[in-house]
Amino acid sequence: MKVEIYSDVVCPWCYIGHTRFARAVERYRAKGGEVEVELRPFQLAPDAESNGEPTLTWAAAKFGGAERAAQMFGHVTGVAAEDGLALDFDHSIQANTFDAHRLIRLAGEQGKGEEALYALFRAHFTDGLDVGSREVLAKLAAELGVRADLGGEDGAAAVREELAQARALGVSSVPLFLFEGQFAVSGAQPEDTLLAALEEVAERTGQAVKAVKTAGADGDACDEDEGYCAV
Repeated sequence: MKVEIYSDVVCPWCYIGHTRFARAVERYRAKGGEVEVELRPFQLAPDAESNGEPTLTWAAAKFGGAERAAQMFGHVTGVAAEDGLALDFDHSIQANTFDAHRLIRLAGEQGKGEEALYALFRAHFTDGLDVGSREVLAKLAAELGVRADLGGEDGAAAVREELAQARALGVSSVPLFLFEGQFAVSGAQPEDTLLAALEEVAERTGQAVKAVKTAGADGDACDEDEGYCAV
């Protein structure tokens, strides 16, 4: 089964969603299932500047003050902790993620796409690094053993094309899990729900169905209308 995951590396719900999905895939494979994961880029704020601005400062201006921003980030930090993830918004830096997606793309071509993705999540959410900085990205690439010339145009055209494809498909919030090119599950759904989706799609592959039913409302996600996340 092919699953394409649209996400952005500065989206906390994407970090949570990828982590939950990886665990669901482990359980699905343990039952004999086969899954091929394709990482797809999405930019919540394509016009964002990588100028070292703290995420909390940016969020306070966008969402109505420091208190509101702290409440929002406190909620998602608590949810992430339940999944074993450490989010440190006190040191997080707002960034344009285009080059980060280039790194993921280039790493994927070298068999290290998921390693690069999680390294970027940790860099942004835990280590307080600027994932829009080519210097930071070059260091991460070296640590991963990935060949990536981000000073040039390596991977740029492919990422632009995939971002355009995401828009054409109508992707507007992430994470989004696209099963077999036709069954969509939106948001950081619980692990059990994602496992159930894998099993259901395995039974329904080939049917002209646009979305897999999931219990309750859509999972938590980051929406492009917010330019980041109303978390």
